[in-house]
Parts: sequence; C-alpha cells; structure tokens
Amino acid sequence: MRLSVPKEVFDIYNRLIENNHKAYLVGGCSRDLIIGREPKDWDITTDARPPELQLLFPESVYENQFGTVGVKTKSDDERLKIVEITTFRLEGKYSDKRHPDDIKFADTVEEDLARRDFTINAIAFEATNDQRLTTDDPIFVEGEIIDPFHGGEDIESKIIRTVGEPGKRFNEDALRMMRAVRFSCELDFEIEEKTEKGIKANNHLLGVIAKERIRDELTKIIMSPKAKYGLEKLEELGLLKYILPEFREGIGVGQNKHHKYTVWEHGILSLDYAAEEKYSLEVRLAALTHDIGKPRVKTGEGPDSHFFSHEVVGEEMASKMLDRLHFSRETIAKVAMLVRFHMFKADPDEITEAAVRRTIRSVGSENIWELINLRTADRIGSGVPKAQPFRLRAYMALVEKNLREPVSLKQMVLKGDHLMELLKIPAGPKVGWILYILFEEVLDAPEKNNLDYLEKRAGELGGLSDVELGKMAEKAKSAYTQILSEEEEEIKKKYYVD
Repeated sequence: MRLSVPKEVFDIYNRLIENNHKAYLVGGCSRDLIIGREPKDWDITTDARPPELQLLFPESVYENQFGTVGVKTKSDDERLKIVEITTFRLEGKYSDKRHPDDIKFADTVEEDLARRDFTINAIAFEATNDQRLTTDDPIFVEGEIIDPFHGGEDIESKIIRTVGEPGKRFNEDALRMMRAVRFSCELDFEIEEKTEKGIKANNHLLGVIAKERIRDELTKIIMSPKAKYGLEKLEELGLLKYILPEFREGIGVGQNKHHKYTVWEHGILSLDYAAEEKYSLEVRLAALTHDIGKPRVKTGEGPDSHFFSHEVVGEEMASKMLDRLHFSRETIAKVAMLVRFHMFKADPDEITEAAVRRTIRSVGSENIWELINLRTADRIGSGVPKAQPFRLRAYMALVEKNLREPVSLKQMVLKGDHLMELLKIPAGPKVGWILYILFEEVLDAPEKNNLDYLEKRAGELGGLSDVELGKMAEKAKSAYTQILSEEEEEIKKKYYVD
C-alpha cells in the first residue's frame, strides 16, 4: 500500500527505524489514510520505551503514566505540532471506566492493537521502502498493513465494530459508546449489531464519565455533517439521557399550527439544517435547544397550544445544561443569548428601523447574523411552508442597513462642543454648518478625519460669513443624502427586495 505522510511525521518515524526500533503509524491516522481522509492527528507506536524516546527526541514531553511521549515539531500545522509516540503496551483493569489501573509494556504491535477500541482503529502501517533521503513534502511511502482484527474489511464495509467483546471494551472506557456514535457520524459508517447491543446493555456506565470528556464527544457529533443522525442514535442507544436529559423532555410533545413536528423533532431538524449550512457550534447548540423550554410551559393542545415565555425558561435550561457539561463561559453565554432572543420580530411590515436597532443592541452587532442563522434554522426545521424567506431577507436588508458604517458626523473626531470651544461660538446653526462641511471633506478623503486637520480647517471656515457657510453646508447635506440612498439600493439588490 502507498500512503502520503507529512515530512515531519516521517522524520520522526525514520529516526526510530535508524536507531533499530520497530515503528508503525497506528490508530486513527492509519484508518484515515486507508479511507483517503486527511488525518487530524498523527500517532506512532514503537517498541522503544519512554526513557529511550526522550533520549532520541530531546524536544519531547512525557507527562503521563501510559507510555505516550509527545514529540514537538516546528510545523505551523496544528495537527503536526505534537506527534504522539506510544510504546507497545498491555492494559490492566479499568476501575474508573476511563483509565487502566496499570499498564505493562508489550513486545509486539499485535498485542498493542488488541487493547484498542474498534477494529477500524486497530490497524498499523509499517513503511517497507527506503525514502530517507526524500525531501518532498508530503512523502509517499510504500508499506504493509498489520490488521489482525480485520479492520480493513470493516472499513470496506463501512462498519463500526469493537475489538473483541463489546461489553469488555465499554467496561474499560464507557466513553467508547459515544465514540462509536461519533465515528458513525464522521465516517458515515453503521454500528455493527452486536456492538449496538453492547452499548444498550452498558449505556448506564456513561453516568460515571467525566463531563468534560462527554462534552468533547458531543461537540464532535454536533459539528459533524450527520449531527441529526448522531442525536437520534444517542437516543436510540439509551445514551442521551446521560448527556442532554432536558432536551429529551420534548419527545412526543406536540406543537401548534406554526409547527409540523414535535418539540424533539423540530430541535434535531433545526440542528440538521444548521449542520448542512456549516453554522458555528453556538448556533448548532442553539438550534438544538432553542425550544427546550416549551414542554415546561405548554398550555392547551393541538393548534391552540401556547408556549408563553418558553424562550426565557429555555435560556435558563440551556445555560444549566451546558454548564453541567463544562462548556466554556463564552459558549454558554452566546447560546443562552441566542435562545433568549430567538423569538425576535422579523416581519419588516410590522417593525420599524428603531426596533431593528434595539435587537442589534440587545444581542450585539457581533452576534446579530448568528441570531438570524438561528431563525433560519428554526424556520426550516418547523416543516411549515410559511417560513417566508422573503420576509427574512427583507429583515436582513434592514439589519445590514443599520450595521453599515458610512462615515457620519458621529464618527468625526471633532465634536460639536469641541468646535464651539475652539471657535468661541455659541450653539446654533453655524456649528452644524461647519460640521457638515467638514463631514463632506472626510467623505472624500477619510484620512482627513484627524483632529489636527479638522481643527485647522474649522478655524478657516469660522472666518466665513453665515451666507457662505449656509450654501456650503446645503451642498454637503445633499452629498450625504445621496450616499445613503445609494447604499440602501445596494443592500436591497443584495437581498432581492424592492
């Protein structure tokens, strides 16, 4: 088999070989290379022990008890800054369902592969050709696959299967159950039937796993192209109740005439659209949870159902849920804000520009487009034809108009009170005339918007008569109005609105 390997990785691999050690590319990087994906991380396994690795790689870091040494590279690529090298090992019991109680170094790569989670990750690659003098990057390497558990066949069949008995693998590390779902989402593979049964039989073990680890796997699932499938699979396998129990409250909860689906279905369909559009993690989390408060506030049934203040209740629920999973404060704050304001009025026939500006101020100009992304996902996920894309486009045009930053009087560094003090004149028309005249000059040459120039020019204008200033100011106002009109037309064309 011929594989493409970055030069930094091959140099590390090669140093091991040159020093008479066995070395193999292993785990996810071997799997991805076989599939034809670009690996996210690079891992090497070897018969060299940690002290030997530290001598071979003085730039290495060894801060664990599991035989893994991190070798630093000079690459600018984040994936290549640390290449992990792990000594062949066997593992003891997993009392905490996370880490082995003890490890023993093994003699062969086959023994090392036997401890791994899934067959598709229990594959090693050994280079067989000598390309040590190659300077190309990446290096193309001929080699052999070591695959004692038939992971290659499972890759071919697109199957996720545990190495050995599922129950034993999941008792060693219960997070592997979520990893099975995550790999299924990322690779578009099916979880093998026996492995699925093993997850269902052991799903309760997820309750003892550290929340940070659960958060990381959940994030990867939500950021995958098949996020909707991932949430459905977590529920089907009985895992979701240990991850997002609040979201499950929407299962079977019907809505009103504005929605075709249950609260649960609407949430995952909104997430599906957000994933399809490659929206940010925060928007995807908000798409999933924006209606999370509905089951707790529901009144009435069928078309006459009401969910008063569900966004307020949902904000609190989403915050607590994400905090429990130890998401960052920034992520929690943004998702909570998006959930809280997702009901903003977006009908341009019913709102004023002042209302648009209030919404922008409430969520921040840096967040307004993500709020609109959430509204789009919400509408598509409703399943109701009256999603009214035209109205949302018209609202987006209003938002952009109010976000645009044409040079304005407010942006000039010379303010009215400063001008009055500078020229020793009282408040009155003359102040406005001079500011508008200065403003026209700044429109033509933004570099003139500096205090030294404006003070000097204001002094010159201050010596003119009121008649002269009035005429010059009228011309300046006309120029500003024309610019605003042209910008508004440009925005309308962009969003296909009249």
